[in-house]
Amino acid sequence: MSSTTGLTGAIKVGVVMGSSSDWDVMRHAADILTEFGVPFEAQVVSAHRMPDDMFRYAEAAADRGLVAIIAGAGGAAHLPGMLAAKTTVPVLGVPVPSRHLQGVDSLHSIVQMPKGIPVATFAIGTAGAGNAALFAVAMLAHGDAALRAKLDAFRARQTEVARAMTNDLTLDAKA
Repeated sequence: MSSTTGLTGAIKVGVVMGSSSDWDVMRHAADILTEFGVPFEAQVVSAHRMPDDMFRYAEAAADRGLVAIIAGAGGAAHLPGMLAAKTTVPVLGVPVPSRHLQGVDSLHSIVQMPKGIPVATFAIGTAGAGNAALFAVAMLAHGDAALRAKLDAFRARQTEVARAMTNDLTLDAKA
């Protein structure tokens, strides 16, 4: 899998995963980036099956203009940490749920990076993928007023959705 968005402009965010089976989770990051109009690429870069490709990807990330790499991995979850070891571009790690340990193994592998090689680690699964993308959007919005306005509007909608949840509550008044 190697694809770029139809969005115009230079690619700002890499969405990478260890296997195409991770796409069900990682597409949630892609959806958020698309919603905000952030140009990104999505591809498989396996730490274990294609380490040379992974190193080349990481080493070229800054020169290609990437501002963040959202890296999803399951199981041993070495992809985010190995990418972070080879680039200064911020790596946002997303633990992908695994069959046997439901992603807890991935979470521990990503969050326990040694001092000096940071990986921002997000929640297991789709919430983590979405939040990693929102984090990347926030990073980009820091220097882009139009993107910041979109993020502010998104957050305002989130607030209204939460407030409306009260309307869904019903009390069964039994006398």
